[in-house]
Amino acid sequence: MTTLSPEPPGPAPARTTVLTDHDSLSAFLTAVFADRGLPPQRAAASARALCHGDLTGMDSHGTANLTRLYLPLLDEGRADPRAEPRTVTDLGAAVLLDARRALGLWAATEAMDLAVDRAARHGIGMVAVRGATHLGCAGYHALRAAERGMVGLVASNCGGQRIARPPGGAAALLGTNPLSAAAPAGDHPPFLLDMSTTAAPTGRIRQAAREGRPVPEGLLCDDRGGPVTDPAAFDAGRAHLMWLGGEVGRYKGFGLGLLVEVLSAVVSGSGRGPAPRALAGDGGPAGRDDDIGYLLLALAPDALRAGAREDAEELFGTVLGCPPVDPADPVRYPGWHEHHRARERREHGVPLATGLYGELVDLAERTGLAAPAILGEDR
Repeated sequence: MTTLSPEPPGPAPARTTVLTDHDSLSAFLTAVFADRGLPPQRAAASARALCHGDLTGMDSHGTANLTRLYLPLLDEGRADPRAEPRTVTDLGAAVLLDARRALGLWAATEAMDLAVDRAARHGIGMVAVRGATHLGCAGYHALRAAERGMVGLVASNCGGQRIARPPGGAAALLGTNPLSAAAPAGDHPPFLLDMSTTAAPTGRIRQAAREGRPVPEGLLCDDRGGPVTDPAAFDAGRAHLMWLGGEVGRYKGFGLGLLVEVLSAVVSGSGRGPAPRALAGDGGPAGRDDDIGYLLLALAPDALRAGAREDAEELFGTVLGCPPVDPADPVRYPGWHEHHRARERREHGVPLATGLYGELVDLAERTGLAAPAILGEDR
């Protein structure tokens, strides 16, 4: 945890992080989802998708969301643990699915696997999904294509949750609208770009609020566009998310957010952020992100020509070989750090904030499950 001021002299501070065993954590999450009614294989797939955030360092999108997002979705009936997605249209390379409120951690996994299967047959596979719920880290699902030698693209809107205003607008019309792409890189770690089109995802803002630390300028602004660094102001309605690119480049982030809305919502027929009721102020940080839309795309370059793998390896190897300005800070590309971090955490333990681990222990006691094993403590 980042402190707001230097620690005063005195006894050593309390540990702020515990290291949990990855397999034990995954087994616990699987058991929790199964306890909420998910079939065993679906529960395990959901647990793997959720753990991706903790493994790669995207803590705001990992286990921290179990009790804050996914269990409430199930407990409130907004997600159906046993829903069977329905095929609406099947054109071979392109499929439209109605997720029927299935848990998004699993539904997006299944949809990308279907896109990959169709790409193996046609060279390209596209699956549009409506009636969906929150899918977790979009990058996890994009990586499923890269793991099978393909390029993966994932776009997701936020259904009816509206928390970002158009530049110069006084009403929120869009969500964080994440966009992700992944690609094989030969013998190098896969390329993985995973981002919100706003300057930060809501999970990062709320994590800072829980930890009592300010956020940097450029993430939040007030009604007049002035910078806000208090993350608690977001859920209090006193601050709004800014767009990727900051004040100067805000039209780039806004444009990408609208692109995601087209790809995920217009193509699938899901709920849309920019809907007439949004002009009356419907939505907001507490708005229900129901009827989310996804677009999952898999491209199989090897189906088009030979040598794509070698070209990708050369491309990313060239990036890694770029002379750095500072030798202590070598050039890397998106996905490189995440790959190595995940490998290290699988082997040596996944760090969880002590407060979060305490939540898991409380949940374990209430459900009669075994809490994730602790490997040690860390600061």
